[in-house]
Amino acid sequence: MRVNTKSLLAAGAVAVVATLGLASCAGADSGSEGEASASGTLTVWVDAERVDALKGAAEAYTEKTGVKVDLVGKDNADIKDDFIQQVPTGKGPDITMGAHDWLGELSTNGVVAPLELGDSAANYLPVAIDASTYEGTVYMLPYAVENIAVLRNADLIPEAATSFDDMIAKGKAAGLAQPFVVEQGAEGNPYHLYPFQTAFGAPVFGSDAEGYNADDLQLGNEGGDAFATWLGSQGKNGTGVFNTDIDGDIAKQAFLDGTAAFWLTGPWNVGAAVDAGINVAVDPTPSPTADPAQPFAGVKGFFISAESKNKVAANDFLVNYLGSEDTQLELFKAGNVLPANAAAAETASSDPIIEGFAAAGADAVPMPAIPAMGQVWQYWGIAEADIINGADPVATWQKLAADVQAAIG
Repeated sequence: MRVNTKSLLAAGAVAVVATLGLASCAGADSGSEGEASASGTLTVWVDAERVDALKGAAEAYTEKTGVKVDLVGKDNADIKDDFIQQVPTGKGPDITMGAHDWLGELSTNGVVAPLELGDSAANYLPVAIDASTYEGTVYMLPYAVENIAVLRNADLIPEAATSFDDMIAKGKAAGLAQPFVVEQGAEGNPYHLYPFQTAFGAPVFGSDAEGYNADDLQLGNEGGDAFATWLGSQGKNGTGVFNTDIDGDIAKQAFLDGTAAFWLTGPWNVGAAVDAGINVAVDPTPSPTADPAQPFAGVKGFFISAESKNKVAANDFLVNYLGSEDTQLELFKAGNVLPANAAAAETASSDPIIEGFAAAGADAVPMPAIPAMGQVWQYWGIAEADIINGADPVATWQKLAADVQAAIG
């Protein structure tokens, strides 16, 4: 059973490029709340590595409206907490860069304002809009979509695997004792295993018209038991494909050394593989079932402060400048992650690596941003690690579901 995404239209990058490839965010005036103020300043907190990418848009906006845009470089590790602490005091920025999975916390703390996208919403990858929406309201202007995929050593394995079993068989046929690696560690890593879990029809939560529903925990369904059983069969007492002794560094080194031909990871690790001289191909996660393996999509974007004194200008700057194809391509150059703007995504996908991650994200679903997700993380990885190490799969999985349900209340 495929994960029910109902309102989560996770069509992903490939489908969107095909259907919206000619879309453009330029001149999306219908998305603004009105004419921006002709004076004043917009303070924008930005990941320090992306300040330069926004300078052109900031200067153009100031020239057009007279509103100065002050780009403030921040340590990404501090942005969220500083924003939550400063906004209620009337301090902090008008706009901050952030990630979609902050939404539940930002909304609960009352520090973000709704965003008016208007018709320009159609110019973005659907999964990006879904991730930017919380309880039916859009709060974030998305600029990048990120998901994991399988990096394949194309010199060792010329063709993509058609299934999980085919991947392992191809690697063994190439003479590799360890065909496939994925980061786990002593406490597991459910983020990396989620595509396999969804292939068994076991999403974390069900969804309704407003997005993920915390009252509809799906972990303990029949698909969850099937996934747990399969996971156990691939662990210590089975094939040994999954191993909690393999952390991120070990998985990386195995791929770089050529002792593993397939590596499930994110775009952040591509550079190391290319620098090592690996002929890298990027493939969708091969499914262990007849249904697709759906990874999490992480979406990055910009939020408007609930206490901004110039929300009209902030909305205008985001929708008509930071949402434009040109600006999103500048952000792409700074981070090398698929743009959220569909036209920019099409342009970026001329790079085969980006195209590969786009294809791998065709079935991606937004990582839940609801507060209840925090109760899932604290139990999830440990349960998976126990199963990999030989614990009873179904009993361990059902205890996970019960623990999460009790924690959610």
